[in-house]
Amino acid sequence: MMRYVELLRHTDNDGDRLTPRGVADAEAISGRLSPPYVAFVSTGASRCTQMLEVLRSAAGQDDVPITEATGLRSSVEGRWRDAAKAAGKGADVEAIRAVDPELVERESWLLGLTLRQLIEGLPEGGRALVVGHSPTNEAAVLGLTGQVIRPLGKGEGVLVTEDAEHYRSEPLT
Repeated sequence: MMRYVELLRHTDNDGDRLTPRGVADAEAISGRLSPPYVAFVSTGASRCTQMLEVLRSAAGQDDVPITEATGLRSSVEGRWRDAAKAAGKGADVEAIRAVDPELVERESWLLGLTLRQLIEGLPEGGRALVVGHSPTNEAAVLGLTGQVIRPLGKGEGVLVTEDAEHYRSEPLT
């Protein structure tokens, strides 16, 4: 049996709240998702929780609570911003690693560990919807699967699949 996590980046925001466009984009994204979900998981940021509220409602699953996995949110977000800026617009985690190798190594390991624990906590065949941030979503995937994925734009995502403790990712379309 397999387990699945649909890992999304939050949509357009102003500070820690979604903009009206961000809410509309989240509503539009709901048609691309694969409910039902056994878990809805936020990093704890209001913009991520707000997006999950929209997606959970669209899935008709308002009875499933939204939980927090703060371990999918970096404690050194400023360092990530600085390294990503230095790596250049559109930089993936490998380009960020060239600027700050210690950051990417340590954070990918920590974020990947949290993603692994989340997946392993799902029942067989279970699917979770997780909303987080960039580039930490990409770092979590790297830490878990060893795969470098392209930077996620707002509202974009990746499907992470576990099959007998083997992990892989693929873009959500």
